[in-house]
Amino acid sequence: MWSIPAGNANAMTYRVLVIGIDGVRYDTLQRVRTPTIDAIAAAGFCRPVRVDDAAPTISGPGWATIATGVLATKHGIYDNNLGGNALARYPDFLTRLRGLGMPTYAAAAWKPLLGSDSGGPVFAGGGFQPALTGSDGDAWLRADDAVADDAAKALQDDIRAAFVYLGAPDEVAHHSGTGAEYVAAVEAADTMAGRVIDRLREEWAVIVVTDHGHVDGGGHGGDSPAERTAWIAACGPTMPTTAPDRLAQTDIHPQVLRTLGVPLDPDWTFDGIPFGG
Repeated sequence: MWSIPAGNANAMTYRVLVIGIDGVRYDTLQRVRTPTIDAIAAAGFCRPVRVDDAAPTISGPGWATIATGVLATKHGIYDNNLGGNALARYPDFLTRLRGLGMPTYAAAAWKPLLGSDSGGPVFAGGGFQPALTGSDGDAWLRADDAVADDAAKALQDDIRAAFVYLGAPDEVAHHSGTGAEYVAAVEAADTMAGRVIDRLREEWAVIVVTDHGHVDGGGHGGDSPAERTAWIAACGPTMPTTAPDRLAQTDIHPQVLRTLGVPLDPDWTFDGIPFGG
């Protein structure tokens, strides 16, 4: 069972898992059964964050901002067509770490994240991408289940940083709104995340994040609080045990680097900072 290290291990032994769960409203997260994220919050923090006004509340720019540590004004992605981006100038955190010789892992069923013919992907270098046998919520739940199974096995190897994406809550909201089916999808994503986390060794830090929310009837892209309110939960080595006063989606990339002991080069011009400054 994964738990927070009691000692002060060298940062060079730490590992980081970022789990992205697409389209989970913060108010929904607060009222449904999510024991995995609740445990992370109890050991560290879970706090709402505002999706920056630099881009619409859409998955493409949201995950690009989380991956690169810069806003859309730099990475150049404003919708789910990733063409015309500046990802070569502002790479995702896995690409940056591989350039430093660290082994990484990624898994996602949403094509623009790992493999796309529209100018992407957000996370370069490939990874596990299960086939989607349909486009409804059930198809996405099956794909996410395969992602969780593969990640739980892969992270037993010598991986230093990983990104695991679960997309069913967003797809269910698009098809059915944010009612009972959406709640079930959010709870299922929490269970899948728990399957991955429970296999980790103690040196792992964990960050869970969403990209945007949804309106009640399902859908996003606008400026309502329900759409613009996202959240970040984190715990483990180098993570704060209380919510930072300042927190943004752009902070995830520099925090991953801090956890792994990578100095932040000013030339990378992040728009975020490690958690807590």
